[in-house]
Amino acid sequence: MRITTITAAILMAMGSAVNADPDAIQGVIGDQIEAFKADDFATAFTFAAPSIQGIFRTPENFGQMVRQGYPMVWRPGSVEYLRSVERGAAWTQEVLVTDAQGRLHKLAYLMVETDQGWKIAGVELLMAPEIGA
Repeated sequence: MRITTITAAILMAMGSAVNADPDAIQGVIGDQIEAFKADDFATAFTFAAPSIQGIFRTPENFGQMVRQGYPMVWRPGSVEYLRSVERGAAWTQEVLVTDAQGRLHKLAYLMVETDQGWKIAGVELLMAPEIGA
């Protein structure tokens, strides 16, 4: 399920720019990835934006989606933060993840600021691993 397009459209319509702290944004992403690596989906779920929590309703449903749709985030080999881009009322943080097999995946994390701090409102796969010889 790809919800980032819908979420991004809603956020673009919300309005003004926000000041982002790249360290805070990267910290949220990193903390969620650490929770995934520990199979602590309850903690990982707390880093999701309310819109994502509303869609998946439980940490178990959320965890199942991540294991099936984003295995490179669930079990990354390495994580490198790239550029951050303002998107109206949200920010996009690009992340380069090497999976357990050594394949590269470029992801865009859509980040929104809430009363509880920065939250992840969606993840889009920008670059799939190359296939073939």
